Amino acid sequence: MTAAPLRKIRQRQARDVADLCTLDDAARLLLAPDQSPTDYLAALIGAGRRADAVRVLAHALPPREAVWWACVCIRATLPPDAPEPVLSALESARAWVFQPSEANRRAAYASAQATDFQHAASWAAVGAFWSGGSMAPAGAPDVPAPDGLAGKAVAAAVILAAVARQPEQGNQRLAAFLDSGLDIAAGGNGRLTETLSGSGAGGAGEGDTR
Repeated sequence: MTAAPLRKIRQRQARDVADLCTLDDAARLLLAPDQSPTDYLAALIGAGRRADAVRVLAHALPPREAVWWACVCIRATLPPDAPEPVLSALESARAWVFQPSEANRRAAYASAQATDFQHAASWAAVGAFWSGGSMAPAGAPDVPAPDGLAGKAVAAAVILAAVARQPEQGNQRLAAFLDSGLDIAAGGNGRLTETLSGSGAGGAGEGDTR
């Protein structure tokens, strides 16, 4: 886990983040009173609870940083023959990160619908849509997204990206993805220096991706 302060995480209590997440019982047993999100993440990662750590980090990051993290992970595992709707969903999520306008937020959801919500990129785009504003169609009475909904979409995107290809490598990919997310939380760009999608990259371990 990075030694840099996770300055993008604004919550002071890990419990405030955990209460938004769907976590395994074993992960909740690691939650201590007055624990910081940083310390909780370290405890989860140290115990090998990587998927739970992804869920916590997805909720702890601000929405733009969280969606960017999902985009980084998806890009690293995207096959070269990915269909156009998947590429469009990923690009729409990235577009919202760079310009989080209402038009881009709604365009992200439309692109997710075009994928039938069947890909990690779908959920990155949904994470952008659920980041704020109304969930109702344009012009209808506002329906605010419940707290934590964007984090759930981002967590789903990151975990799906880890197992979409060669799922036996999913745990190693989650380790690399957590390094990326923690770098973003510390103020970095989180970029993975190698793709993890091809057959040659399938054996990439934790130390091979940074």
